[in-house]
Amino acid sequence: MACNFIGAGRALACKDSVGGIKAVIFVPNDSSNKIIADTFDGDTGAIDLLSADVAGSFKYELKGTSSLEETITSSADNGTVFYEQALNLTLPKLSATDTKEIKLLAASRPQIIVQDYNDNYVVVGLANGADVSGGTIVTGTAMGDMSGYTLVFSGMEVAPASYLEVTSDTGTVITVGSSTITYS
Repeated sequence: MACNFIGAGRALACKDSVGGIKAVIFVPNDSSNKIIADTFDGDTGAIDLLSADVAGSFKYELKGTSSLEETITSSADNGTVFYEQALNLTLPKLSATDTKEIKLLAASRPQIIVQDYNDNYVVVGLANGADVSGGTIVTGTAMGDMSGYTLVFSGMEVAPASYLEVTSDTGTVITVGSSTITYS
């Protein structure tokens, strides 16, 4: 059986994009709130949502050193390919409330919508969720050091992080086609 091959070339991109993550939205990965892909557009890499409304999600605004990296792992001997997702978050400032929330995140397996500074929205852990695989709670040493949290979320998926074609983001609701994701 012949394998699929690329369907388009790629011109040299313009210098009009920037790096960094603007925000993440943690979506509970349970049967009532899970983001479920209805269709996947192989041309754009985007998904449509099957769920009519996903509620109970929470947004964390970010600035600075947070990043998302996907590693392609392929084995010619085994005939396999998969994508390891690593979402590194830096959350400055310690608080009792945040420590409690971090503990809950570490015990769960959320799906995570990542919004970058180019206003792309991608989903980490779409099929399998994302696990906290490491992190720190740190006070810093000197007055100028960071006091806060670092978290590493890891996902392993059969496809790269899928793009959401967001038609509107009101600050509490993201609209994707006829579906919505409500967050606080």
